[in-house]
Amino acid sequence: MTRVAVVGGGVSGLACAHRLRALLGPAAEIVVLEQRDRLGGVLRTVDLAGTPFDVGAEAFLVRRPEVPALLTEIGLADALTHPAAATATIRAGGRTVGLPRGTLMGVPGRDADLGGVLSDAGRAAVAAEPTTPLDWEPGTDVALGALLRRRFGPEVVDRIADPLLGGVYAGRVDRLGLRATVPALAAALDAGAGSLTEAASTGMAASGQRSGTLAAGTPAAGGGATTPPVAGSRAAVPTAAGGSGAGPSAVPQPVAVGPVFGAVRGGYREMIAALVAASGARVRTGVTVRELHRRPDGWRLVLGPVPQPEALDVDAVVLAVPAPAARRLLEPVAPAAAAAAGRIELASSAVVALAFRAADVTGMPGTSGCLVAADEPLSVKGVTHASTKWAHLGEDGLVRLRASIGRFGEEASLQVDDAELVARVRADLAVLDGVDAVPVASFVQRWGGGLPQYGVGHGAVVDALEAAVAAVGGLEVAGSMLHGVGVPACVATARAAAERLAPALLAARTGR
Repeated sequence: MTRVAVVGGGVSGLACAHRLRALLGPAAEIVVLEQRDRLGGVLRTVDLAGTPFDVGAEAFLVRRPEVPALLTEIGLADALTHPAAATATIRAGGRTVGLPRGTLMGVPGRDADLGGVLSDAGRAAVAAEPTTPLDWEPGTDVALGALLRRRFGPEVVDRIADPLLGGVYAGRVDRLGLRATVPALAAALDAGAGSLTEAASTGMAASGQRSGTLAAGTPAAGGGATTPPVAGSRAAVPTAAGGSGAGPSAVPQPVAVGPVFGAVRGGYREMIAALVAASGARVRTGVTVRELHRRPDGWRLVLGPVPQPEALDVDAVVLAVPAPAARRLLEPVAPAAAAAAGRIELASSAVVALAFRAADVTGMPGTSGCLVAADEPLSVKGVTHASTKWAHLGEDGLVRLRASIGRFGEEASLQVDDAELVARVRADLAVLDGVDAVPVASFVQRWGGGLPQYGVGHGAVVDALEAAVAAVGGLEVAGSMLHGVGVPACVATARAAAERLAPALLAARTGR
């Protein structure tokens, strides 16, 4: 009997187990091993004042088909819901104004409306950018923040790009690589755009984003909803897989019709539970995978506490774990892959969820939320007015919101107790929303090392990692450290990993 171990019980691991079941059939044994005492990884749904509420990633791009297709496969198509048509705002220059339109992930295009966000000097710098000669070597990767500062000045970075991309990666644009985070901009520059303004306009047109800002929402801490795929990734190449179920995986191009974002009514826990059921996997939580060893006929995983180790022998392994865990397990079997995984840094953050009586917050703005510029003297990086953005979260008459705190390099801001984090959020809400009421419920979710940072050269790092893993055979990797931190990208890597493994496993079963 074919046996596959999937290490990691987040959405990547569970989506991979589900796809493996479709490809390998009911006879295969699929074992999912998760170190935590719960499944879902950075997808987590809690009860906030009696209503299911996501405190990890809150949404996903529906213009990529992976998640809607997956929901259909597992019987949750009717659970897909879309946000209300509420506007988003940004706090910049001491004022709360509408989120700028006409930018590509914060990079101004020709028709960008930046009047409410930038100073006169900042707008002048943006207007002058197309007239400044651009020296660009195709194929180059640079820190996005440094490039934007050089071309537009500091305000575009601090007041637009950093809040937008910081919400996706819990990072700083000064450390994020251009190619991995805004590949459409890099592609336009490689194609000969004469300025960043022209490149942003070209990138928006190529992705079907005619106006506005694709990330016109608030931070999806623990996994952004707006992450673009990394061009040229292994997940972008269809793979022959055989078996039944949906066709080969690919990183698709955005579809410029219909809603941009979606969520799961009832929270992501509904999707996680349905994936477990549909996969038919044997799921073990609270289990640490300590070692991975190659055997002549497969793999051996060493599990459990050091004094009482347990061996699990399998035919193939998928590692759907964060970069540090992948590095540790890959070291003895694929040292080059381990070295690559070791170059991927992680950011920590927290989500503070609050619920209020509607009568206590009558003055709260009717927007979907507010991003916060990096140079504002506030603790929060963004606030989502969840019950305004998602109608089903306010059906009981309570007002629910979530705020994100912390980003890469700011771990000290999280080294306080939960009560202090709630107090800081409440203080900032008084500034941002005019809310000083006492919440009827609160929940603090800390995401230690929750999001990988896509630094300069991330694509090359991932290429090296995947090439080294592919050279081993019977081993795959999946997850947010590879080709995007959003849920669709994670699902794409998971399906692709399953489809690469399946042909050899099926051939071995039939003796071919």
